[in-house]
Amino acid sequence: MQADGPRACRFGRRWYLNNESWHPSVPPFGEMKCILCWCVAGETHCQRQECPPAACSGPPRRDNPCCAKCRAPDAPPDVREKVHDARAEAWSR
Repeated sequence: MQADGPRACRFGRRWYLNNESWHPSVPPFGEMKCILCWCVAGETHCQRQECPPAACSGPPRRDNPCCAKCRAPDAPPDVREKVHDARAEAWSR
């Protein structure tokens, strides 16, 4: 017997369509923003966000809950908070 189309995936109590992606929810912790799961032909695949090493001279910022980022050393404090990291932006969907 052959299926009519790509199979869906079950994760916890929810079903996800083929090629759908989501951040898993794990009780009692809630949604895991640093992990991305996706459904491929009935199989669930998950991967933790990879973070580049933060070799900071001072304490790193934690704007992104998954990865630490260094503060800009020469900028005043209000400008340091506006430093943009394209790698972290790629994960915010």
